[in-house]
Amino acid sequence: MGQVTKRKLKFKAPVIQVFKYIGIVLAILLAVFLFYRYQLHPLLRLNYSEKASNNILFSLKKKDVLQVGENKTLNAAFESDYYKEKYFKEYTRIDYQKQDNLIKNINTFLKKGYTTGEISTILKRGTDQEVSEFAKRDRVRYVDEFFSFDFSKLNLYDRYVNFSDESGFEDTVVYVNLDMDKEDYTEPNEVKVFSTNMLVNKHNKLDEKFEPDNLVKVDEKYTDDEDIKLNRIAYYAFIEMDNAASKEGLSFVINSGYRSYEDQEEICNLYLRDYGQEYVDKYVAKPGFSEHQTGLAFDIGSKNSNVFARSKEYPWILENAHKYGFIQRFPSKYERITGFRFESWHFRYVGKEAAKYIIENDMSYEEYYARFLMK
Repeated sequence: MGQVTKRKLKFKAPVIQVFKYIGIVLAILLAVFLFYRYQLHPLLRLNYSEKASNNILFSLKKKDVLQVGENKTLNAAFESDYYKEKYFKEYTRIDYQKQDNLIKNINTFLKKGYTTGEISTILKRGTDQEVSEFAKRDRVRYVDEFFSFDFSKLNLYDRYVNFSDESGFEDTVVYVNLDMDKEDYTEPNEVKVFSTNMLVNKHNKLDEKFEPDNLVKVDEKYTDDEDIKLNRIAYYAFIEMDNAASKEGLSFVINSGYRSYEDQEEICNLYLRDYGQEYVDKYVAKPGFSEHQTGLAFDIGSKNSNVFARSKEYPWILENAHKYGFIQRFPSKYERITGFRFESWHFRYVGKEAAKYIIENDMSYEEYYARFLMK
């Protein structure tokens, strides 16, 4: 066999050139990438997302967007498949809401002739689903009139229009939110969770098994009935109030507190027997519709007078009850909204903050609930 000759491998010139070109291409790509990131940077600094920023660059709207500045609705528009160039300015004037169909619905409203202000108002008053349903309607009237209030609800629009209380749009919204456009005791909301701000009336009921939290027996010092119970928070607030009143020579007595569903049935049957159905329908809460079942309400009297409204304790409690978290629940001027006739003796614990607001702003608990607590 012949001797094997070893040869050194040498890169030929064309191979070297290939690597050279690859290096040039990579350098160019890196430069392009850096330039692209440089173009994105001002948008990202304004909190536009990567996706929105990319779409802004590709649509040649960077200059316009930078003039607008940070805008959540515009960001959502450029993230969306429903972005429309013709609505660019309108997007910037509409308040952002975190909704899946935000831009799609905005486009629909704009097409139907709603102003940007009206659209912002509509978006604030409903969920994504409710707004989407509302967008299917023909253009409606009274958007600002009904939905300018923080407590108005988009899904109640038809009921607002149909009720239209003569006292104005704001009262209409309050009353409909409270179901006052419905007959008493029909289609009531079922209240299942105990809280010191719960609402129980002719449109909000408790079932027969409901029992409030932390019931405690009222000490005989404060009542002539040994079986009266109250919620613990309400009871100790009453004691604090009674101690303050006693320093001025005044003295309260609790005549009634927590009433079970069965207790309410017995009371209704008693009044039905003695006064008839018409009286019961007008003046007596049906079982499950009485605040007494919450343990937060009680009937109060004076140890110094048989007629509470004529006692020295009465003007004192009207002036001071809110300091301890209590309100007179059924004043005569609110009979329409509470659904119950005036009761000088019926007080309800709602907490100091709520009681203070209610007394200072001269409103019923129903109105307070509709404005600030209703979900």
